[in-house]
Amino acid sequence: MLNDRRRRVLQALVEEHIHSGQPVGSRYLVERYNLGCSAATVRNELAALEETGYVTQPHVSAGRVPTDLGYREFVDEILQEADSLQSRDAEEISRRYLQLAGEIDELMRQTSTMLAHLTHYVAVVLAPTVSLAQIRRIDLVSLGPQRALVVLITESGQVVNRHIELAEETSPERLADVERALNASLQRKRASEVRPLRDILDPHSRPGDNVVRQVMDELLACLEEADRDRLYHVGVPELLSLPEFAEAQSVRPLLGLLEDGLAMLETLSEAMQASNLTVRIGSENERRELGQMSLVATRYATSSADGIVGVIGPTRMDYQKTIAAVRAAAGGLSEVLGQSEQA
Repeated sequence: MLNDRRRRVLQALVEEHIHSGQPVGSRYLVERYNLGCSAATVRNELAALEETGYVTQPHVSAGRVPTDLGYREFVDEILQEADSLQSRDAEEISRRYLQLAGEIDELMRQTSTMLAHLTHYVAVVLAPTVSLAQIRRIDLVSLGPQRALVVLITESGQVVNRHIELAEETSPERLADVERALNASLQRKRASEVRPLRDILDPHSRPGDNVVRQVMDELLACLEEADRDRLYHVGVPELLSLPEFAEAQSVRPLLGLLEDGLAMLETLSEAMQASNLTVRIGSENERRELGQMSLVATRYATSSADGIVGVIGPTRMDYQKTIAAVRAAAGGLSEVLGQSEQA
């Protein structure tokens, strides 16, 4: 446990390093922050913090920089003061969500873009799992004697669709009959219940007619594809503008992780197992690609869907601003998706 003065010195050091990105000296801290003690005292406190692993000195003549442990102490202090996290950015996010509408795909894109713009880091948004959402309706659109468009819309506003080549000629009237049968059986059910009902819905009264079975197969394929491709990320150029990532190769591991949707999905899911809001700092990340970075993530949820909002940035990220923005985005998504379900 740190005493009060040592905690104030560490907090000042972290805040200054987040701002400047440079090692910080004791005299500068005394001049810039109201620590209530001399430069010599601050120097002694920094030495003690270095001995206990909270700060380190890159060079003998340089000032100090926080370690992952120092950032962790700083973040834990912030999280204990959750009520202080209301910022202008958080209020702006809440206002903008009231204006968002349309398909969930566009909502996810706007959320990731907004978070990246506000934090200047990489924003990652994981859309709700389609297979767990409730089905609002299924549309079948005839495109020809043996071609059709299958569209599935969930209660949370997700839309998946696919063009299919039918195995037999099917009139628009017959396709409409199939659409009504599917909606009568699947409406308000979860998408994951499509497979168990697949055989039951096959109309045995019409030997040789496999349109229902084929449409069900296409719906299942749509759902599997949608659940693999539900990660949205924006903000890599923002990272490249920071001094620690001036060399593009320093961001290459992260780029590989972001492009591997399944690996990123696993990373976010693992990070969210511990608590409602997760902050992983540097070496606390299980994946080596994030070893020099920090991840802030939280869940958003409605009665029938949930997903994850997160931000990836340097270990010297502005944690207070980032935590506020991530929480506000999660709250906005929960509200908008909840309204969509009630519509």
